[in-house]
Amino acid sequence: MVKQQIAAPIFGVNLLARKAAVALLAAIATVLTISTAHAQTLTVLHTFSGEPDGMEPVAGVTMGAAGSLYGTTYYGGTNGLGLVYKLAHRGSGWVLSPLYSFQGGHDGQAPIGGVTIGSDGNLYGATSRGGPHGAGTVYKLSPPASVCKAFLCPWTETLLYQFTGGADGGTPNAAPIFDSAGNLYGTAATGGTGNNGVVFKLTPSGSGWTESVLYSFTGSPDGDGPVSAVTFDDNGNLYGTTVEGGPAGAGTVYQLTPSGSGWTEKVLYAFQGPNDGALPYAGVVLDPDGNLYGATFYEGARNGGSIFELMPSNGNWIFSVLYSPDLSGLGGADATLLRRFDGTLFGTFLTGGDIQSCSGYGCGSVFQLSPSNGGWVYTSLYEFTDGLDGGNPEGALILNEAGSLYGTTTGSLGGNGSVFEITP
Repeated sequence: MVKQQIAAPIFGVNLLARKAAVALLAAIATVLTISTAHAQTLTVLHTFSGEPDGMEPVAGVTMGAAGSLYGTTYYGGTNGLGLVYKLAHRGSGWVLSPLYSFQGGHDGQAPIGGVTIGSDGNLYGATSRGGPHGAGTVYKLSPPASVCKAFLCPWTETLLYQFTGGADGGTPNAAPIFDSAGNLYGTAATGGTGNNGVVFKLTPSGSGWTESVLYSFTGSPDGDGPVSAVTFDDNGNLYGTTVEGGPAGAGTVYQLTPSGSGWTEKVLYAFQGPNDGALPYAGVVLDPDGNLYGATFYEGARNGGSIFELMPSNGNWIFSVLYSPDLSGLGGADATLLRRFDGTLFGTFLTGGDIQSCSGYGCGSVFQLSPSNGGWVYTSLYEFTDGLDGGNPEGALILNEAGSLYGTTTGSLGGNGSVFEITP
């Protein structure tokens, strides 16, 4: 059952088991640079070793000031329970600094989601497990009061909320997001009134934070297992996906609208499978016209999931498949797509590709979908080999002002994952 997989990276355990760990690489390094037929150049910024820098960077990275990258690892770190890290430029290379290693007690463990950078400069995130009830936490990390130039320069963790796994939810898989008033919004994949997951809000209250459940899923027809982050539109509505549930059990896309003192949920689309796809691990992204774009992980017309669009029309929503990858049913995109200002979509496929490494399943790829003459043009930007370049990209991509893409793989030469940059 898919819901049992939610609290762990989809391919992480297999990758970890079939490769031995390597020694920690030099902190400042350009490990590998490869050019592809599409004139894209991939540079590995860091290859993880397990300890002290972590392993299994499932979530991708977040860009901060001066182009620094922040992220999490599901495993590894000082206690083997995951950590938060920073990658910063130094000279012609990059240096990784572990910011906080989770201890597995009240502070949490196993962060699947990345981090959100607050306007206060602090990092906000969630752990999928740990806390006093073992149901995960929401945390804040604050930098040291004075400038620290050492390799190990820990930040201070403050727990904002510890889930019980009951009506309040449990097993958060994604970092929460802020609204303009400084409140945090997120999802918890389990718990709620029917143990189908919740959408929650954290409100600062005095010296602490108060949690309120905006919506508790019931399984059918509204969905089960919200693992991705929510996103706002300009009217304050929230959008997201559930991995399972809906009439066919293949997942849903939902909208939450503020209504008086509460929120009203509406299912915008329920996946049927196989042609439209199934299991949308990825969240959705909006364009300026209010259209939603997302991805499913399984099924689809060619057994590799689907990239889809939902267009609002007179109170209804029109669903269309933009692209169906051929990945032999092994699983496609499980991270939220990235949309550029010109409408181009970027994403990652966990498996597939012409390079039949990774136990013969293909090591995944980075792709783009470009709007053209009323249709969409698919381009594979890079296919991983599971060598020095890594393999099985599982996190979302980000884009800098120069047009470079940044992401993570859960596989690498040592089996612990990597951070990469793709430049045009």
